[in-house]
Amino acid sequence: MADVLDVEQKIEKEIEIPDELPVLPVRDIVVFPYMILPLFVGRDMSIKAIEHSLSTNRMVLLLTQKDLNIENPGPEDLFSIGTIAIIMRMLKLPDGRVKILVQGVSKARALNYSQTEPFFKVKIEKMSDPKIPALTIEDEAQIRTVKEQLEKVIALGKTILPDVMGIVENIEDPGRLADLVASNLGLKAEQAQDILEMIDPIHRLKRVSEILAREIELLTVQQKIQSEARGEIDKTQREYFLREQLKAIQKELGDIDERAEEIKEFRKNIEEAKMPEKVMKEAEKQLKRLEKMHPDSAEAATVRTYLDWLVEIPWSKSTTDNLDIKAGEKVLNEDHYDLEKVKERILEYLSVRKLKEKMKGPILCFIGPPGVGKTSLGKSIARALGREFVRMSLGGVRDEAEIRGHRRTYVGALPGRIVQGIKTAGTNNPVFMLDEIDKIGMDFRGDPSSALLEVLDPEQNNTFTDHYLGVPFDLSKVMFITTGNLVDTIPRPLRDRMEIIYLSGYTTEEKLGIAKNYLIPKQLEEHGISSNILKITDPGLFIIISQYTREAGVRNLEREIANLCRKVAKQIAEGKEKLFVINAQNVHRYLGVPKYLPEEEMEKDEVGVSTGLAWTETGGDIIYVEATTMRGKGQLTLTGQLGDVMKESAQAALSYVRSKATLLGIKDDVFAKTDMHIHVPAGAIPKDGPSAGITMATAIASALTGKPVNKNIAMTGEVTLRGRVLQIGGLKEKTLAARRLGIKKVIIPKRNKKDLEDIPKYIKKDMEFIFVETMDEVLKVAIKKVDDKNVQKRSLHAGKKSK
Repeated sequence: MADVLDVEQKIEKEIEIPDELPVLPVRDIVVFPYMILPLFVGRDMSIKAIEHSLSTNRMVLLLTQKDLNIENPGPEDLFSIGTIAIIMRMLKLPDGRVKILVQGVSKARALNYSQTEPFFKVKIEKMSDPKIPALTIEDEAQIRTVKEQLEKVIALGKTILPDVMGIVENIEDPGRLADLVASNLGLKAEQAQDILEMIDPIHRLKRVSEILAREIELLTVQQKIQSEARGEIDKTQREYFLREQLKAIQKELGDIDERAEEIKEFRKNIEEAKMPEKVMKEAEKQLKRLEKMHPDSAEAATVRTYLDWLVEIPWSKSTTDNLDIKAGEKVLNEDHYDLEKVKERILEYLSVRKLKEKMKGPILCFIGPPGVGKTSLGKSIARALGREFVRMSLGGVRDEAEIRGHRRTYVGALPGRIVQGIKTAGTNNPVFMLDEIDKIGMDFRGDPSSALLEVLDPEQNNTFTDHYLGVPFDLSKVMFITTGNLVDTIPRPLRDRMEIIYLSGYTTEEKLGIAKNYLIPKQLEEHGISSNILKITDPGLFIIISQYTREAGVRNLEREIANLCRKVAKQIAEGKEKLFVINAQNVHRYLGVPKYLPEEEMEKDEVGVSTGLAWTETGGDIIYVEATTMRGKGQLTLTGQLGDVMKESAQAALSYVRSKATLLGIKDDVFAKTDMHIHVPAGAIPKDGPSAGITMATAIASALTGKPVNKNIAMTGEVTLRGRVLQIGGLKEKTLAARRLGIKKVIIPKRNKKDLEDIPKYIKKDMEFIFVETMDEVLKVAIKKVDDKNVQKRSLHAGKKSK
């Protein structure tokens, strides 16, 4: 250490400082005498000053800039007092900059600038510390205090090189001690410049002592923060501790707090969300809570997530409806074949919406068999209206929280799927489809169908409150569409809130149209086949519909068409490039043997066999009801896998025939001595419903009177004990079934006359409908008249059998 001091004394004696020196402006640093440090120089003016210095006496005057942001400072931008330094080494860097190593020699004042181009040159006045004749006790105490303060600063964690501490211990000059300590404390440029400009060494040392005291206080607070943070956490929370330490340091230094930024961002998002007043109050209340909470607490995370949901829900964002009726109709017709009732209902909604801007969204319920296009119809409606589309499947949902959400007190709580769907849509007026509403379950977790009562009620859903949000959301602008296969399983209160639109199964003609317009083009595109390569004729398509599928919708039909396309694609891939025409004769070559064969037509009129019409989920069908008599004790046997309603209907039909035995010419004792067996063929297929009542009554009357039933007449209707014929459903499908078998006469209840309006004209063409009110009218038309002798012989024969 003594060697270093000797070098300093040698510099003072040997170096002669000229009156004029080049100026090297420095930024954000103040160089003190005897301080050695590297400097990077990039400005042309500064590089030229260094080159001049190296070519002369290697000395420069280092002056600090007042504002470090000024790129090319003038004399007025530099402090007047700086440090004369010797350039010890110089290194030119590849990027054009120069690195120099300088050592401070002495303080100097810049008097006047003799040159400003190409670099600054200034006349200087050397400044030396006044000589102190002898140090007083106070001065010595001050020197010792500064040394002790420096040791304390190092003990509290300040990084200072050990060599510096060695030099400090051997310095007894107050001015030199002040300069050395100030140069190693990392002070701001303004503070360091103040110390540099102080001439009196004792005053300078006192100022350094004050700065050290401030530094000790700051480091003590920092250590206290560290110890408090360390006391709150254990080893597993090291990351938490580091974050706390960083925040505490930022707070002491006055840096920007990330938390404040987050709160500011939330406040901005809340304003932009344009929430209703009640929701806004709740959001602001929760934001104030978040401000007071510890940022890493579990509850703060919950509140943060809640606020995220509040600001992301589209409280005031809505799409503008496309109110062009013709454009809407065009979109619906492009996507779907027929379904006139549904299309008309949507166009009605558009029309009303055009006349009245604010109206409640309708709650529509599409009920129909699988595959008729209920779900895809929802997408078309959204496209026609120009709204967003959201779909939620309710099949198998058993938890009420799926609809209304969980309360925020639960871990991992979320809003219900209604609110989630609205958020996904990004608007408050989407078309919201609730699929499979007839398949909602119920268990110990609640009843979701009851939770839907509020959602699907236009009078209530404007204040729908999700358990998670806890604030009302207006669902009245949403257009809800529900779908299901059956009405019976939908709870009555829920059913009452919806406008039910029935989608019946497609007729063969409708399937033909759907296949030609939609299914075949779609499958050709998906299989990479053009319409020039594969053509399916109408007769061929008819065979696929009638003999390879049995359904109400068109899903299986689409699968069979896809199967056909795959078979053709395979042949094309094998190099058989040609035109493939699928017709009625060659369909089986591609699709195999037919899966379903149509019911055979009866060859002749038979006794005890009547033709009935039945409705099934796959459309209408023909059923033959067979009745036969045998000797016995008056028992009735029913076979053909009949349901309870159908069995009761058969008993009612038999009772009616017994009550009319005299009018029909049947002896009274026949019923006591004859067993009756009624069978409905296709025994593997379950059958139920009352609409086969008149068919069974006709078959029983025919079997007991011996008169045959006209095979060219089909019938449907429910019969009462008094012989009244009641109305039935599914008339369109039943009429089609009769038409397919070539039956032109159909007996239907008179009350069903109104339903003929819904049947297309092409179905009613060449068909004769016989309207009946009583069973007597049915028997007059259905049972053929024969010679009395033949009837007597058959009756006698029946009587002999019964003996």
